[in-house]
Amino acid sequence: MSNSSSIRHFLLLALADTRQLQLLHFCLLLGISLAALLGNGLIISAVACGHHLHTPMFFFLLNLALTDVGSICTTVPKAMHNSLWDTRDISYTGCAAQVFFFAFFIATEFAFLTIMSYDRYVSICKPLHYGTLLGSRACAHMAAAAWASGFLNAVLHTANTFSLPLCHGNALGQFFCEVPQILKLSCSHSSLREVGLLVVTFCLGFGCFVFMVFSYVQIFRAVLRIPSEQGRHKAFSTCLPHLAVVSLFLSTDTFAHLKPPSISSPSLDLAVSVLYSMVPPALNPLIYSLRNQQLKESLRKAHSPSIKGLQVLLLYMARAAEKQQL
Repeated sequence: MSNSSSIRHFLLLALADTRQLQLLHFCLLLGISLAALLGNGLIISAVACGHHLHTPMFFFLLNLALTDVGSICTTVPKAMHNSLWDTRDISYTGCAAQVFFFAFFIATEFAFLTIMSYDRYVSICKPLHYGTLLGSRACAHMAAAAWASGFLNAVLHTANTFSLPLCHGNALGQFFCEVPQILKLSCSHSSLREVGLLVVTFCLGFGCFVFMVFSYVQIFRAVLRIPSEQGRHKAFSTCLPHLAVVSLFLSTDTFAHLKPPSISSPSLDLAVSVLYSMVPPALNPLIYSLRNQQLKESLRKAHSPSIKGLQVLLLYMARAAEKQQL
């Protein structure tokens, strides 16, 4: 029997047993993380540099991309390190940091998804009041509230979780540190505090979900009243990326935490955890860029000099190779 004061490290769930599969998982994690960093980095640079994108919708999209970068950088580097060096260890402090930052970025992302549904609601249902309801000061206040709520959520969960005595070993059934897995190691009735906090967090998240549903009910009602088909299509096209991102975020997270125990298995649990923690940050930039002409045009203009420079460099290298052969 041990308690939290004697635990110096935790053992994470191994992604694979054989060396070949470990290296394969390392390559897969590297590919997913690079895709997420590249996609979100392009969105951040395009919105920051494109003055015509300095609107509430793209301001919130920039913040969403920042949360995606933060969440992917919280879980993936340690998993890649463990796969590459065939280890499972994570320090007590490192585990606490993972719990804090993952809770911080996930809660902040959901807050921004809720705000973005309000942005779409005002844009379509109250277009004449858009500049008043979503002015620069209002957007800054909403963004600050989203980041502050994520920070408060992370502080409460981290402090509460790591104040519990742990006496059921130090092996976690997850490839990164997560609150439910740490609670399984607790032997104290005070874990009810953390369970209660999780219930409160779930209720707040459900409230945000209800708000998004209500917003989109009003949006669809307003869109269906638009007389022209082109106008309806344009209104729907501004909502589809947000709906797709929300659906991806909620479906993966809900299935990961509420799937029936009868279908649970180590391999399935691992696949689902990878799905909800890594796939949304990698796919969100693709979802938004595919349906948004303004964003695609800004990306093309912002990075066309780099592409041309790369083409010139490749042409120069090809000519140099031809001269050497001659």
